[in-house]
Amino acid sequence: MLFRESAEAITARALDGSLFLHLTEQFVHIHGYKPSLSEARSWERSLPALGRALVDAGLGQVEVLVEYSLPLTSKRADAVLAGMHPRTGEPSYVVVELKQWSQAYPDEDDPLLCRVDAYAQPVLNPIEQVRGYCDYLVSFNGALAEHGDRICGVAYLHNATEFGVSGLYEAQQSERGRLFTAERRGEFLDYLRSKLAPRPGAAEADALLAGKPRPSLQLMTVAAQEVREREQFVLLDEQKVAYELVLAAVRRADESDHKEVVVVTGGPGTGKSVIALSILGELYRRGTPALHATGSQSFTKTMRKVAGARKREVQELFKYFNSFMTAPKNSLSVLICDEAHRIRETSANRYTPSSHRTGKRQIDELIDVARVPVFLLDQHQVVRPGEMGTVEQIRAAAAARGLRCRIVELDSQFRCGGSDAYLRWVVRLLGLEGTGPVVWEDDGKVVLEVVDSPQELEAFLSAKREQGYGARMTAGYCWPWTKKIPPGQALPTDVVIGEWTRPWNVFGERAVNGAPPAALWATDPAGFGQVGCVYTAQGFEYDWNGVIIGPDLVWRDDRWIVDRTASKDPVFKKSTPDGDVDRLILNTYKVLLTRGMVGTVIYSTDAETRRKLRELVAPSTPVPALARRCICGPRLPAVRVIECGSSRSR
Repeated sequence: MLFRESAEAITARALDGSLFLHLTEQFVHIHGYKPSLSEARSWERSLPALGRALVDAGLGQVEVLVEYSLPLTSKRADAVLAGMHPRTGEPSYVVVELKQWSQAYPDEDDPLLCRVDAYAQPVLNPIEQVRGYCDYLVSFNGALAEHGDRICGVAYLHNATEFGVSGLYEAQQSERGRLFTAERRGEFLDYLRSKLAPRPGAAEADALLAGKPRPSLQLMTVAAQEVREREQFVLLDEQKVAYELVLAAVRRADESDHKEVVVVTGGPGTGKSVIALSILGELYRRGTPALHATGSQSFTKTMRKVAGARKREVQELFKYFNSFMTAPKNSLSVLICDEAHRIRETSANRYTPSSHRTGKRQIDELIDVARVPVFLLDQHQVVRPGEMGTVEQIRAAAAARGLRCRIVELDSQFRCGGSDAYLRWVVRLLGLEGTGPVVWEDDGKVVLEVVDSPQELEAFLSAKREQGYGARMTAGYCWPWTKKIPPGQALPTDVVIGEWTRPWNVFGERAVNGAPPAALWATDPAGFGQVGCVYTAQGFEYDWNGVIIGPDLVWRDDRWIVDRTASKDPVFKKSTPDGDVDRLILNTYKVLLTRGMVGTVIYSTDAETRRKLRELVAPSTPVPALARRCICGPRLPAVRVIECGSSRSR
């Protein structure tokens, strides 16, 4: 939350010009960068319009929470109004989405999406947008968990006429999603009076802010219900846009000889796998032919075990990218390619029968097999030579077939406590974006620690596990890995750092002396005690994340040095160029550093690197009071939708 005051005080600040300056200062202080022009314009124009409406309605004492942060995510509601309900005397909250639009019309394919002249691509209908915010708050704010009737939502288009936005009413309205325009300002004032009493709302605002965040829905925990029974997740904004774009494409494919490609791209924790599972569940319940595929053995086997528990037909929904070498064209309605940055040049390997060696690229096989191939990816998670799932490559493959390709970009954070500041810190730390590492400024959403020994790292994580949290240790691939273990023998302690020794996670499909097989290391509680690598951690998450930076990445003077000779990863061959090795090792540590939901603890085997990390990370504040007991799973978004190769004029 940026700011809270009564509606009267906010209106007075708007009149004297101090509101915009105060909000800008607060934004920079909290987020570390300047607000966008659209946000700044909203503060200058939309917030005063809301303040005047509240004052004119006789509700000047109602408390206004500006840029209210939704729990466990970086998403923010424009305003939440807090006060007492005039009839029940109970706390009452109104989530307000403010739009400066003068006109908008529904997207021709889906009334939940709309077109606005200022934007080249469709956006979520504000009725649906604010409804999603309300649903999310009921799910994740403890003050509302048992009192869903205390919250309602409204979109206020204070510049719009009824004629200009009449098509938006095609989206169904409800208590959590209503729409008012400038032309219906009187009705808007009556609506506010029906929800809020003319008295101070500070106490009710305090109660909302004091509501403890409820445990987030871990994907693996509810995977079976998601696929078989009903929607488990609340999709917000761009997540919902991506979901609706895919379903609209499916409708077009069902109605005509139609085929198009959808790409959803975003960093760790932006909700790609949640979108994937939501789409799969919806199509499965409809009886629409659809499959989920990845290039990750760990991810696919875990989904088969968890989502498909005791139900063979659900297990069969989860495939690998190389499962479609001989599949007929367009034999599926939808193929959902999760973790698509792991697409390979070809599906063939040394075990592939000659009859299956078609010579086709894997990306072409995946596009050809479905009417609507969907790719979800993060280009900064490419960690092996030969992985080629990039937006540019998918777009080019679609264009070669004359197919429309729609790209949805996610950038809001749902992992790492919803801290987009942490994700920006990681990519700057590793030099993947920006001008170099910066000092970590605690934003209160995620804990970051640097420790001086692996013993300290393990003890820290063990203490968190005793408190009911899940935790894992991971490391760069800098130690040999014994992969063949004779029956009855314990896992060898391959990871050796001074006197501290621990085994890598099990290699293969069988448990070893209580340690789970590789595919289940991230989700089985018995996975703690072994050190995971990027191939078993990628795609998953856990509450507390311990990362060991090995000698393959060290800080010298003013930059990172990648030492390829320190890497024991067999995927790096002598022929792999140095530049590719540098990029892949940096991407590896980005993956490892972004698995934690509550906090991350870092240790480097190199003393100079530890000193640099200490300079960047001050001792942390207390751990956020999140009542998490989940062990792990991949998971639950601001967005741009880009169209290319469209078959019709826009």
